[in-house]
Amino acid sequence: MKRDIDKILMEWKNGDRRKPLLIRGARQVGKTYSVRELAKTFDIFLEVNFEEDSNVRRLFDVSLSPDVLCENLSAYYNKEIIPGKTLLFFDEIQSCPQAISSLRFFYEKLSDLHLIATGSLLEFALEQIPSMGVGRITSVFMYPMSFVEFLTPLGEDLLLEKIKNGNPDNPLTDALHHKAVRLFKIFQLIGGLPEVVDSYCNNRNINLCLEILDDLIITFMDDFAKYKDRVSVARLNEVFNSIAR
Repeated sequence: MKRDIDKILMEWKNGDRRKPLLIRGARQVGKTYSVRELAKTFDIFLEVNFEEDSNVRRLFDVSLSPDVLCENLSAYYNKEIIPGKTLLFFDEIQSCPQAISSLRFFYEKLSDLHLIATGSLLEFALEQIPSMGVGRITSVFMYPMSFVEFLTPLGEDLLLEKIKNGNPDNPLTDALHHKAVRLFKIFQLIGGLPEVVDSYCNNRNINLCLEILDDLIITFMDDFAKYKDRVSVARLNEVFNSIAR
């Protein structure tokens, strides 16, 4: 599925004054997917998931020097890291605060290397590091899919073009407006999480989409236990349940 952020990522890749890119956003909004799509335009792709492989975090305890880190990561994953050819991807970076600290040094000492990091709830991790390196990192915030992004995988490109070109002097016809409103109501029901949108595009089954949403909501709420030392789980549940109301 095409996302609005794809254009931003490509512009970052081709930019002259490129900094390490930090993509921030909630879980399940498609951060990892979008980076992997961008990776298809590189010769080499090295993905480091700090949540999946806790051992790799130890490499960042040894040194934060980009040269040392690249040498060790290359040996660990048996992949070359070549500036200009390799996309180095730090996924779930909030699980390794030292990796967050390393981003500034990549900009200062190895700026030719394309480096992207993604994370959720980074504010908690940032408390554990002395400095983010002001002016040395580019942050992008990623959100669930918009209605415009929802129409594209549905194959409604012509309707989307009509909506974009519509204005008070050139309004949509009643038939097209009715169709757009009907699709918008569906979008309101299923939301913009990519997994749910993908299911609807493939099956056109709203009940199945709601089942997937229920599963996601349960796992979101189960995840609250991680933060019980900061705020009570009961309060988090109360806030979460109040949003829709």
